[in-house]
Order: sequence, then structure tokens, then C-alpha cells
Amino acid sequence: MMVSAPPPRTSGPSRVLVVQGDHRVSADPETALITVLGSCVAACLYDPLRGVGGMNHFLLADGDGEEAMRYGAYAMEVLINDLLKIGASRERLQAKLFGGAKIMDRLNDIGAENVTFARKFLSTEGIPLVGESLGGRRARRVEFWPVGGRARQREVDQFSETRAARPVQHPVVVDEIELF
Repeated sequence: MMVSAPPPRTSGPSRVLVVQGDHRVSADPETALITVLGSCVAACLYDPLRGVGGMNHFLLADGDGEEAMRYGAYAMEVLINDLLKIGASRERLQAKLFGGAKIMDRLNDIGAENVTFARKFLSTEGIPLVGESLGGRRARRVEFWPVGGRARQREVDQFSETRAARPVQHPVVVDEIELF
């Protein structure tokens, strides 16, 4: 399968947002894929020889059903399949992983489950993990340039348990149902 080079860009670099449950692939050297992660994980896969790559953003390690893209196995498979469609070789794929933070103490450690899944998936599939920034207590903003595999992250301080949910000071009565 021959993939032609992208047309020359006249408007400058492209920044593509990858939202929860989504993925993107590119062979454009001017494209950066961007996402913000808390407990979610983003896998950045690329073929350094072919100059193609992509990013996914999955919410939970396991699951299926109507919202399959939210789950790790589906997210990884569609990312790999789309990379193969634009010329990547499965044998040359390399990976970088980001995310998996534990943002709030009172919630289960979904981030750790996502990290365990992602590492195991890559190991099982024989895809080398060449870089990672996983776990911790803060969200991350990740930029990934899929053609060369370069990645950059910045910690985001906007998520914290105290700011995530503010308690209502006084009960509110609505149709005889008391809400707090």
C-alpha cells in the first residue's frame, strides 16, 4: 500500500485535539496531537521508519458494549489498525504512555488499572515501550508529534479534590425532595 506525502501546508502547524474515547493518526510532519489526561491513559504509537503515528485516549481498562472506544483493548486495536492503513509496520511500532493519575483520594484507583492494562497490552503485542509518564497525583497536558515520535507534557494543576466538588451549604427542597 503506497501512501502519498501530505500536500504542503500553507497555514502553519496543525494541532489536533484527541478527546476521551477518541484516537487520531497522522503522517503529516506539521501535526501535533494533543490531549489532557487525569486517570485516563493515552497511548502514542509510531513507526519511526515510515514516519507515521497516532494517539488514543481511553477512560477504562476493561469493558465492551456500545461505548467500546472508552475501553483500552478496543482503543488500542483501532489505533493500531488505522496506523497500518496509513503505512505503519506492526513490527516497527514503538509506544509512549501518559496518564493514569490518581486525582482524588476518595475514588478507586482507575488510573493504576489503566496503566497496568496499557503496559500488559504492549508487552503481549510485542510493542516496545520507549517512554512513559504514568501515575502520580496531577493531570497532564500531552502533545505528541506522530511523524517523529516526539512527545512533551505539562502537569495541570487545575484538578484537585477541593476544587472538584463544592458542597452545598444549605439543603434545597424541590417538589418535596431534599437535595444536598
